[in-house]
Amino acid sequence: EHGGQIVKRLGDGLMAVFEESQDAVEAVLEGCRALEGVEVDGHRPQLRAGVHVGKPRKLGGDYFGVDVNVTARVAAAASPDEVLISDAAHQRLERGELSTKRRWRFKAKGTPEDLKVYTVKSGS
Repeated sequence: EHGGQIVKRLGDGLMAVFEESQDAVEAVLEGCRALEGVEVDGHRPQLRAGVHVGKPRKLGGDYFGVDVNVTARVAAAASPDEVLISDAAHQRLERGELSTKRRWRFKAKGTPEDLKVYTVKSGS
């Protein structure tokens, strides 16, 4: 619905690409909202996600490169029910209904030392 394309499924996760970071963030926030009422045997699934902007290399139906790795590290650093975005994605957002907050403590192996990340939430 937000113009993205699922590239591959990775266990209980997935990798998707979008033309615009705004669309990626909105898709992930919609997914979080959709999970809010789900509970199975006392367990409530929690989504975590990372969004980054870059120029990955496309080979066949897959994407490779540093930006793919950075995105994976940003996603892995997110807490349950948290959406983390890189500074590159943050700069391209139309804030509107979105609220962002810088996460000051962020270190992830394989990412640039000066990488800044933000938590993003829906304002509504």
